[in-house]
Formats: sequence, C-alpha cells, structure tokens
Amino acid sequence: MDGKYRKDVYPGVEVDIVLKKDQRSGKRTPGVVKDILTSAAYHSRGIKVRLEDGQIGRVVEVF
Repeated sequence: MDGKYRKDVYPGVEVDIVLKKDQRSGKRTPGVVKDILTSAAYHSRGIKVRLEDGQIGRVVEVF
C-alpha cells in the first residue's frame, strides 16, 4: 500500500517514510508507526507519522 489513506496506517505497522530533509532525493527511512499526525482521511503526499524512534515523515509504503 502507498500510505495515502489514513485507514491503512495505524500504530505498530511497519512503514517506509520520507523525512522532510530527504524529500528531494526520495530516500526512504524504515520504521514502526508510533503516532499518526495527519487528521485527514487522505493526503496526496502521504500520511504524516511519528516513528517509534521519534523521526517524523510522510508514509510512502505500508508493509
């Protein structure tokens, strides 16, 4: 899944995110979702989340 729909992203799921500093390169950072920061049901660039290690970014893939 591509992580644009909030229903697909929930705490404890493994995801790849793109950090703000990596948006130009598209470098992915793997992790486990701790908090969902986007309140909307859909976001065109991906749902924003906080990983368990504290990093914040937009979800590009859900595993």
